[in-house]
Amino acid sequence: MGIVRAHLLISGMVQGVGFRAHAQRQAELLGVRGWVRNLADGRVEAAAEGTQEAVEAFIAWCRRGPAMARVDGVKVEWELPQGATRFEVLATR
Repeated sequence: MGIVRAHLLISGMVQGVGFRAHAQRQAELLGVRGWVRNLADGRVEAAAEGTQEAVEAFIAWCRRGPAMARVDGVKVEWELPQGATRFEVLATR
């Protein structure tokens, strides 16, 4: 089965609510690799690589987020896989 990659921009009340840590945990449960980070404008950005099914499940989770979050929107762009080997929380950009 092939590997796909999605780039996500998540908006709403998604910073200061544990979004990145929960996203990392969810990605690891799903077998998704990539990264997540806060953006200076209040959004969260993520890249997710894995099987189509796993990445779509991760995107679906991002549309809900953790209990304290309020997700208003998730912009998804499909990209070529880059060979990520784990899921990381990166510094704010």
